[in-house]
Amino acid sequence: MDLIGILFALGLLVLLAYRGWSILLLAPLCAVLAAALAGEPMLASWTQTFMRNAADFVAQFFPIFLLGALFGKLMEASGSVEAIAGAMTRRLGTRRAILAIVLAGALVTYGGVSLFVAFFVLAPMGHALFKAADIPHRLMPAAIALGTSTFTMSAMPGTPAIQNAIPMPFFGTNPFAAPGLGLIASAIMLGFGLWWLSRAEARARAAGEGYAFEGAIAPESVADSELIRERATAAREFDPHEIVRGAHAQSLPPVAIAALPLVTVVAVNLLMSFAVLPRFDAGFLALPQWGETSLAAVGGVWSVIVALAAAILVLVATNLSRLTSLRETMGAGANAAALPILSVASLVGFGAVVASLPAFAAVKAWVLAIDGGPLVSLAVSTNILAALTGSASGGLTIALDALGPTYMQIAAQAGIDPALMHRVAVIGAGTLDSLPHNGAVVTLLAVCGTTHREGYLDIVMAAIVSALVALVAVILLGSLVGSF
Repeated sequence: MDLIGILFALGLLVLLAYRGWSILLLAPLCAVLAAALAGEPMLASWTQTFMRNAADFVAQFFPIFLLGALFGKLMEASGSVEAIAGAMTRRLGTRRAILAIVLAGALVTYGGVSLFVAFFVLAPMGHALFKAADIPHRLMPAAIALGTSTFTMSAMPGTPAIQNAIPMPFFGTNPFAAPGLGLIASAIMLGFGLWWLSRAEARARAAGEGYAFEGAIAPESVADSELIRERATAAREFDPHEIVRGAHAQSLPPVAIAALPLVTVVAVNLLMSFAVLPRFDAGFLALPQWGETSLAAVGGVWSVIVALAAAILVLVATNLSRLTSLRETMGAGANAAALPILSVASLVGFGAVVASLPAFAAVKAWVLAIDGGPLVSLAVSTNILAALTGSASGGLTIALDALGPTYMQIAAQAGIDPALMHRVAVIGAGTLDSLPHNGAVVTLLAVCGTTHREGYLDIVMAAIVSALVALVAVILLGSLVGSF
């Protein structure tokens, strides 16, 4: 009965979230329901388990949510994202329209720009480019998803995406965990996705199918949609409602100036991870007043925080004249982090309550007994939870909260590098999270003016299948030669 209660509560959460109900309401309600069906104290489950774990998630990761959202909003308002994407599309031209959109999305998201910001900038450019090249507009969401939601989120070494930060406190790793495997996985995702989209374009041309899009998309209407907002904020780290807030630059910056903050993110992240923090005397962290922790547990998060903060300073300093409403823009960026962090934290709280129930022991035993070893079971658990929650970050945190210490123990016994566990967990969470109910998928299709029926199959191939192929490759290589 206890296991049935867990499944019922989880099913109710998924169903009502898909219908647009707020996760802030659903997560505690379903957590308390699961506790009640298991005969556990409801109020204690809410205040002592749900809230403590949700609060721990906020305490660990709110700085990254805040600075990431602020950076993305400033990049959008200064015209930097538009300048970079425009330069990329002009350089590659209409003959390589799909490649131009993919690479433009990859460049800005690897540099720390939220994928929602990229969606709203790339979609209008994509329409113009695809129309000039006479490519079916239904392929545009998959092209944008490939560039923004796959390898730059989960595989590229050093990516500042929150998904890449979540395993760091659990495994004591940094943002560049298993860099060689990450680069191989990135190449597989990019190569497979481009292969699929090029085939789809060729088939469309052979069938005489062209651009065929009538009408116009108003980004304001998409950003202000409450249904899209509720789904989106549980899926990613930026509230799309804030996209249209604040003034936009009247003139675009030169490409070199626009790209400088992105370079700063990568460079400072690399410097912090391999030069500054390894030489930093952090013995004081063991004291009670600093949480009795270690540099291994917090260093990765610190690297991303400093990188984003430095990039924000560079961005403001080089674009001050273009940011005509700096206070309003920064306020919108800060607000854009609030609902996502609370939504994901609520999912984490729900997962903590479920993990505390007696019946979860059977679930844990089943996951750990999956054939193929700990890397396979870790990949399966993060995949399943990301799929059910529609959130890579939420599913990843729930899985690691429940099973992270166990996997670390297994890794120590089997001689598995924690960096390999890190990379498998992140890529695993970034696969089945892109199911139809995922907020990023719903938002992307709406921004592009495409329905699930028209564009979702290509998203599946470019964003899900490509990531699954890369995940299998990383597990096989990691099992054979270890982490590198």
